[in-house]
Amino acid sequence: MSDNFNDTWANGGVAPDRWASALHLFDNGAGVPHEETTAERWERAQLLFQARDYIGAAKLLAAVVEEVPEQTGPRLLLARAYYHSAQLRRAEEQLRVIVERDPVEHYAHLMLGRTLERQGRHDEAKPWMRMADAFSGEFRDDD
Repeated sequence: MSDNFNDTWANGGVAPDRWASALHLFDNGAGVPHEETTAERWERAQLLFQARDYIGAAKLLAAVVEEVPEQTGPRLLLARAYYHSAQLRRAEEQLRVIVERDPVEHYAHLMLGRTLERQGRHDEAKPWMRMADAFSGEFRDDD
């Protein structure tokens, strides 16, 4: 998994997941192939997301969510990665799963409302935004 160790960005900076993908080089397993764990993929996906590589993060997070579908954190970050990479239908699907499983997850309601708004579905977004406001204790005026 050290194939991207020497990757650089156009501005000359190193890839954000450089060290996460090369940690196995230091585990005294010289020559032993390293299978990346779910936790390592989750950490690497977070690094990619922080570096605004939303498509790369989404690819890793899709695998993480498949392996641990009951976890809200990876699914929410996957929805955010989809949102930021303009994969709005996919973001909506993930967010609907989250609010179905955890109806009081404030941020999922907010993100679902914003995702629907970004798709031009403003009337559908209003109840989700109101719910997010109610959960957060903030109330805004409707147009």
